[in-house]
Amino acid sequence: MNHLKELIELAKKDFEGCKTLTELDNAKSKYIGKTGPLTEAMRGLSKLPNEEKPKVGAFINEVKQSIEALLNNRKDVIQKEVMLSQLKNEYIDVTLPGLKQSEGSLHPISLTMNRVESIFHSIGFDLATGPEIEDDYHNFTALNIPESHPARAMHDTFYINKNHVLRTHTSPVQVRYMNDNKPPLKVISPGRVYRVDSDATHSPMFHQVEGLWVDKNVNFANLKGVVQDFLQKFFEDNDLTIRFRPSFFPFTEPSAEIDMSWNGGWLEIGGCGMVHPKVLNQVNINTEEFQGFAFGLGVERLTMLKYNIDDLRPFFTNDLRFLKQFGDQ
Repeated sequence: MNHLKELIELAKKDFEGCKTLTELDNAKSKYIGKTGPLTEAMRGLSKLPNEEKPKVGAFINEVKQSIEALLNNRKDVIQKEVMLSQLKNEYIDVTLPGLKQSEGSLHPISLTMNRVESIFHSIGFDLATGPEIEDDYHNFTALNIPESHPARAMHDTFYINKNHVLRTHTSPVQVRYMNDNKPPLKVISPGRVYRVDSDATHSPMFHQVEGLWVDKNVNFANLKGVVQDFLQKFFEDNDLTIRFRPSFFPFTEPSAEIDMSWNGGWLEIGGCGMVHPKVLNQVNINTEEFQGFAFGLGVERLTMLKYNIDDLRPFFTNDLRFLKQFGDQ
C-alpha cells in the first residue's frame, strides 16, 4: 500500500513534465493502463484474505482517482496552452474584407432546354420522356425505318447488343406516348440522343427536342405556324421567318428541312413533316380520322445561335471560365 501511495507523487511529476496531449496519454498508460501497477494490484486482491480485500480495494480506488484527477488537471492546462498558442499565431484579421462566395449557374444547354419547354408549354404542348437505351422496334421499326436503311448502320448507331441501341433520336418517345395515349395528342420530347459523330459542330452525345401534334384537322400550315412561332419567341425576333425545303424522312410524308432567316441569309435548323400513316398504324391510330405532324430541332444548335457560340466542344469540357458567363441568364 505504501508503494501504491508513492505512485501519486510519481504520476504528478511525470504529468507535469508532459508538454503535449500525446505525451500525457503515454504517461497515463504507465500508471493506469492495462499493464500498469494499479491494474496489477487489483488482480492481486484475489490472493489476500477475505477480511483485507475491502480495505485494500478501497485504497487502490482512492489512488486511482487521485492519479486521474492529476491527469485531468494537466490535460486542461495543456489544452489551454494549445488554444493560447493558436490564438497568438493563427489570428484572423477581422478588418479584412470577406471572401466572395462564387455562385453556380445552369449549363447553357439546360438554360436552352428550360426555355424550349417553357415556350412549348405556353402553346399547349405536354412534356414526355423515355429511355435512352432503346429497343430496335421503338427506335427503328415503329418509325418506318426498314432493316436496309443506312440509319441502322454501325457507323451511325451505338449498338448495345443485337436488339438494343443508344437512341439515335427522341422519336421513340413519341411512339411510346402514342401507344399509351389516345388522340388528340400534343407533346414535345426533349432529351439526349447518340450518334457516331464528333467534330467542332457534332458530338457523339447531343440533345434534341421533337414535337408531335396528332388531331383530326392538323395540317402542314399548322406545322409551319408552330415552328415559326416557337423560333420567334426563342430568339425574341418577331421578324424571323422560316421556309421549308422538300426532304425525306422515313417517318414523315411529306417531309421538309426547316430553314430560318439568319444574318441576311438562310440557316438550316431542323427537320419536319406530316407523320407517316405507317407510323400511326403501328400505334393503332385510325388514319382515316386522325393525322399529325412532327418536327425535330437540335438543342445545341439553338444554344450556339442564341449565345453566339461557334464551337460545340466547350459544352462538354466543364471549363468554369466558359460556364460562369451564363450565371445571369
